[in-house]
Amino acid sequence: MDKLEGMRAFIRVVEAGSFTRAAETLNVSKTTVTQLVQQLESNLRIKLLNRTTRKVNMTTAGASYYERVVRLLADLDDIEDNILGDSTAPRGLLRVDVPSPFANIILVPALPEFHARFPEIQLDIGASDRKVDLIGDNVDCVVRGGEIEDGSLVARRVADLQLGVFAAPSYLAQAGTPMHPNDLHGTGHRIVNYRWASGLPYAMEKSGERVKIGGRYFLAIDDGNAYLTAGLAGLGVLWLPQYMAKPYVASGALVKLFTDWSIEPMPLHVAYPPNRYVRRQLRVFIDWIVELMERQR
Repeated sequence: MDKLEGMRAFIRVVEAGSFTRAAETLNVSKTTVTQLVQQLESNLRIKLLNRTTRKVNMTTAGASYYERVVRLLADLDDIEDNILGDSTAPRGLLRVDVPSPFANIILVPALPEFHARFPEIQLDIGASDRKVDLIGDNVDCVVRGGEIEDGSLVARRVADLQLGVFAAPSYLAQAGTPMHPNDLHGTGHRIVNYRWASGLPYAMEKSGERVKIGGRYFLAIDDGNAYLTAGLAGLGVLWLPQYMAKPYVASGALVKLFTDWSIEPMPLHVAYPPNRYVRRQLRVFIDWIVELMERQR
């Protein structure tokens, strides 16, 4: 057997949580994955996985083997990169999950450049604001705004997103223009609540005064594009990254509030599991995101 292929199949079964899902991500049959893992176990003369009808778990020996094999394959990739340099292009499937507004406004429009630079990388992008289980959903990395609350992940800060407070002219005509952030706590105003946001209410500062603003809401949304649409429809006040609000402010569809107040930037991170075999295509994708966000700034 090809021991390296067996190792890769074993790693993918562990990360995907099943032989079926591992086969799907490797673009081979379930039978092939099963045979590779069985041959690896036979060669090693140890049992790596406990299989049930519902799930697959590592044995104690399997867990120890997994940790070492992940490092081994990463080292092999590094060796190949150092020897081959730019003579071989990174290739293979990469699964990424990003916020939907970030996908629509920044990432997808820039992908022709990424594809031209790395034509052998196949991207599967989930554009959602849901909280992804990277191991269970077999996602290589996520791009997320705000602090990464899951301490088990490796997170690389790739940008600081400038924030602002905005409202539609139709909302301001009905509720009036708030002059101070604390006005949003009054009964005459409402916000649109973003369900996945961390760190709310945001703190704003002006001339040494620091206030945390929130407000009452009758609508909470878990998708960034729908959140923006709700604000454009006059349903309440929004907190938005400048890259989302800029074209609507320019067209007059949104008005920026509290322009003489500052809000701390929102960090943007790329995060991935710490023990996952960090393949070359993941490394170049992360570096490209850093480069892309530097140009956006």
